[in-house]
Formats: sequence, C-alpha cells, structure tokens
Amino acid sequence: MSKEPTRILVAGGGSVGLYAALRLQQKLRREIARGAAEVVLVNPEPYMTYQPFLPEAAAGNISPRHVVVPLRRVLDRCRFIPGELLGADPEKRTATIRTLAGEEENEPPRTLRYDELVLGVGSVSRTLPIPGLAEYGIGFKNVEEAIGLRNHVLEQLDIASSTRDPQIRAAALTFVFVGGGYAGVEALAELQDMAAYACRYYPNISPEEQKWILVEAANRILPEVGLTMGEYTVRELRSRNVDVRLNTRLESCTERVVVLDDGSRHPTRTLVWTTGVKPSPVLRDCGVPLDDRGRVECTAQLRVDGVPHVWAAGDCAAVPDLTADDPAPDGRRPRCAPNAQHALRQGRQLADNIVALLRGRPLTDYEHRYAGSVASLGLHKGVARVYGRRFKGFPAWWLHRTYHLSRVPTINRKTRVLAEWTLAGLFKREIVSLGSLEHPRAEFESVAGADRPRPGTPGKGDATP
Repeated sequence: MSKEPTRILVAGGGSVGLYAALRLQQKLRREIARGAAEVVLVNPEPYMTYQPFLPEAAAGNISPRHVVVPLRRVLDRCRFIPGELLGADPEKRTATIRTLAGEEENEPPRTLRYDELVLGVGSVSRTLPIPGLAEYGIGFKNVEEAIGLRNHVLEQLDIASSTRDPQIRAAALTFVFVGGGYAGVEALAELQDMAAYACRYYPNISPEEQKWILVEAANRILPEVGLTMGEYTVRELRSRNVDVRLNTRLESCTERVVVLDDGSRHPTRTLVWTTGVKPSPVLRDCGVPLDDRGRVECTAQLRVDGVPHVWAAGDCAAVPDLTADDPAPDGRRPRCAPNAQHALRQGRQLADNIVALLRGRPLTDYEHRYAGSVASLGLHKGVARVYGRRFKGFPAWWLHRTYHLSRVPTINRKTRVLAEWTLAGLFKREIVSLGSLEHPRAEFESVAGADRPRPGTPGKGDATP
C-alpha cells in the first residue's frame, strides 16, 4: 500500500497564501514531482489581489486585470481548490471546506485531511452598527469594489450634468469617505484627482463644485507615515478643496443623508467606508487561540501557540515583533503591524520553516525591521517615510510606485503594470464608466420581461444609483 503524500493545506490566497505556496512549490519541487508532498491552496477567488494598487485601479491608472495575480498560473505545481475554509479540527488534522461546486449542487461541506495547515485567511472590513451603512455604504477592499467605485463616481458626474434639480446635483457631487488610513486617503486622493480631470469633458461641472469629505475619528490621518507627514497630507488635501474632518464620527446615513457627530448633515449618493479591518471570523471555528482582537496567537516561528501542525501569518495573526525596542505594557513584545510589508515576508518565512520541519532542520524566527511607509495622493503627489527620512510630492510618489512595482508578484505583472504607467504618461486618461458590467444581464432581462431594474436604477440595498 502506497503512503499518502505529506499534504500542506494553505487556507487563503492573499499575500500570505500566495507567497507561502509559491515558496513551498519551489522548495519541495522534488517531493512534489515524485508524489511525496502535496501543496493545496483553498481560496474563493482564483486570484490574489495586490491591494496597494487598488486606488490606482480605481483611478484608471492600472487595468483591473493587472491588479490581480492568477493563482493557477503562478502555482502550477500546487493543487488549487476554489472554495472557502469553514473551520478546522487540529486534533484530527482535518479542515472543513465549502467548494463552489458543492454550493451549486447543495452538497454538504467536504472534509480535507492535512499534515500541516497554514492559516492565511486575512481580514474583512470592520464595520459598526450605524443606521444606513449596510444599505448605502461602499467598501474598498477588493478589486470589484475599487472598479465599482470608479464607475459609481463617473456615474455621479453623468447624473449631475444631466439633472435640473439642484438638490440631486449637489448630492451627486458630494463624496464622503470615512476612515483616514491608507485605504481611505489614497482612494479619496486618486478618485478626486480623476474626477477633477474628468470635468474637462463635462462643460457644466467645475472641479470646485465637487464636495469631497474625509471623516476621521482620531486627531490625525496616516499615522504610519508619522505626525509631520500626516499634517502635510491634511494641508495638501485641504488645498485641493477636500474637507478633512478630524475627531469626527459618522452617526447615520439613512435616506442618503450623512449625519456626523459635529451636527452637520450632507446629502450624498456616495459613502465609502474604509475604517480598517478585523481578522476573518472563520478563525473562531479553527480550534486555535485568539487574542483580544480576534487574531491567532503565534510564536516568532509563525507556529500557532500551543497547537502543533498549524501555522498562521498576515492580518489574521498576532506575530511578535522581535525588532521592537520596548515591550508592551503587559511585558509582552508588540505584534507586527497588519500590512503587506510583513505579510509577504511572513509567508516566505513560514514556508521555509515548514520545509525545515519536514527535513528535520531547526526553525528560524521571523524578524523584520519596519522599513517605512509610502502613500500616493494622486498623480505625481505623495508622502513617504522611509528609514526615518521624509519625502513628499513627486519624490514620494515615485518611491510609492517604485516600491510597489518591486513587490507585485511575477515578472509578468511587473511588466504589464510598468507598460500601463508608461502609456498613461503618453496619452490622456480614460474617463469611461462601465457600470453596466456589474449587472451584465439587466438589459436582456428587462426586454425579456423579467422583473428586474434596468442598469442605473436603484434597488433595495443597492449602493449605486
């Protein structure tokens, strides 16, 4: 009877999952070739999204298909299962998975055996029970949301240019972003830059007529780039007529009216929610210890604390930061920040440690001193803090693009992104809304007699008008 291969199950196809699986298929290529090892990756989508490029995709600087990395092509020696992790039993070394085919056929979830389990399920948007948020809010965490938001903003310009109702026009030209972190600031800055440029094709709309509002509950934005660069960012945005409101919270957004706790009310058709993330809730069903934030408790070797044969990294893991100078108030080391800089390195280190374990070699602690942060504020504008040095304007924007171009996976994607940036410098921006892509069958269903609203018609719970 032949022995079953050593199965390494990687749950999640984000930065951790992709880089861990890629490293494993490189390090274990001989074992995989002769059937002694198997790397299985489970993810709902057949691609990995490089999230730092989402703002540029929303602004039209990068094609959406170049923001994602196809898992099947890159992980050609791994087995890919389109589905999602529902839970795990570390004692039995089994994972429960719901596949796309099983969902279509109403089959029960399947159970998959593993020898080593990698939890790279990442995070989900952190929301609050604010009235109207679920009905009218728009997220900004995946490529579908980024392109949907781009289409939505351009559709608002179409609505404003074609209506005679001043209230509808004012609401269409009001854009509210809640959250002053990377996602909120970069998305607002890129889209505001794009919308201002688009006004040259709308003779009856001026950039000054648009109202962009950034709402942040803290007293600063972009804390990762430091206080000085955060204050510069506020000044830069305000010089572009962006209404930056610090120490302010969203109270409600019912009936398309945003109400802030400073008493102001803003009729708007656009509310973007970017207030951060929280670990995936599936971790509660994986039999692993969680900290007070819902992250998996890990050792510096990226093993789950007290649970053998289970590993974790990225946004969903609390990994000790060995480079931190001062311990936390409770005497423990601070945890690594949940960002792409740590996630991709942790994915590689985690894979190296799994290979070392299988081959009887000592494991290595994860240790990476934070290099700094870069943020784009639109075309040729940005802020950066790298190894203690501060940059702003064009140098920061150039650093932002250079760094992320070097980090996006595969030579194929690097070349395509670079080519698009080059062409964008030679030709004008594309200002086209393809909102009908979100409901491609809507027109056919309408003419065929189906009871479904036509494209652009608001439905119940639809954030787009």
